[in-house]
Amino acid sequence: MASPLILREGEPTRLVELPRSIADALAASGVVQIGFTDRPGWWEVAASTHIGVISVGGLQVVIQPKIDINRLVFLMGYARRPDYWRDERVHLDAAADLPEALADAFVRLATRALDQGLLKGYQTVEETLPVLRGRIREADQLRRRWGRSIPLEVRYDEFTVDIAENRLLLAAVERLLRTPQVGVRHRGGLQRLRLILSDVTAPVRGGARPSWTPSRLNARYMPALELAELVLDGRSFEQRVGDLVVSGYLFNMAKVFEDFVTVALREALKPYGGRSRLQYATHLDEDANLPIRPDFVWLEEGRPRIVADAKYKAEKPSGFPQADLYQMLAYCTVLGLPEGHLVYAKGNEDAHAHVVRRAGVRIVTHALDLDVEPVKLLATVAELVEILVSSTEREPAFSGRLHG
Repeated sequence: MASPLILREGEPTRLVELPRSIADALAASGVVQIGFTDRPGWWEVAASTHIGVISVGGLQVVIQPKIDINRLVFLMGYARRPDYWRDERVHLDAAADLPEALADAFVRLATRALDQGLLKGYQTVEETLPVLRGRIREADQLRRRWGRSIPLEVRYDEFTVDIAENRLLLAAVERLLRTPQVGVRHRGGLQRLRLILSDVTAPVRGGARPSWTPSRLNARYMPALELAELVLDGRSFEQRVGDLVVSGYLFNMAKVFEDFVTVALREALKPYGGRSRLQYATHLDEDANLPIRPDFVWLEEGRPRIVADAKYKAEKPSGFPQADLYQMLAYCTVLGLPEGHLVYAKGNEDAHAHVVRRAGVRIVTHALDLDVEPVKLLATVAELVEILVSSTEREPAFSGRLHG
């Protein structure tokens, strides 16, 4: 296999020599930006907002995040469970590519969790048996076995290793084994974990993720379970473009950023009371035909008081260069608010304040530095919340009818 093509998120385009079929496949994936040049066989290539690895025609393309991967894992973890991820709970090899680093940390944490043996728990089982065990499912017995004494439709509780926690670990093992760029060094450890979990129900691809609840009983599993959740958050895909198959394992940085910002705002606003709503559903028009969903709305006594949107990068499509500002103006108008807030990742957009002519609506852009220690990042969000709360003291610019 040829040496991987290393791209870094946010870096400018670079000239890369590629066969036309591979360039077309990469362009079709939507993960990499491909542009024509006047040199046959050479292309302008740049990463989009996805990070991870894709493989096509013997070429692996590694897309690295522009922030340290430990900061990245904190952002993803905090959005899932802020009470657990208050700092960098899991340390990854910052010099490794993301899939390899995740595999390394997962093998280490899962092995440590399973060293004391598999966790067991009670699972409710429904079966058809020739003898009574547990309780008869009377409705099923009458419907399926009318007039017959055996077999019996029964329900019982079994103390087993086939529980959600072990299923989640096995699902993460299977995902990593299918992931490009996870090398031989980690595949041995993953195969050992698969063997230890051999009595656990194997995950169904595309099936629902096992659901678990933190408790005293599964405390020793928690670091491995949290990392397993992050492993499964990655998008694993495979698609055919012509004669080539494109496969990959990716995270969308725009989604990672949006999830972190909205959850961090919600947590920082808890001392102020009120109620936070993520992806607040309302409509732009009076007839409720045009739905809109601001990323974050904070309500006080049922009335919207703060609106914010998380934008990893500024949206500036051709012919519509200030799309984010127009969108926020619409949100403020519909919600009857004098001020709206756009939160960007630092380096992708600067902080500004814009007052809309003849409307009096003020749109403020903020920039979060993601490449700082978690405690400092959360402190910055707390400072941002103070600014947002102070904005509620202004009178509404417009009081319109809301469509929730």
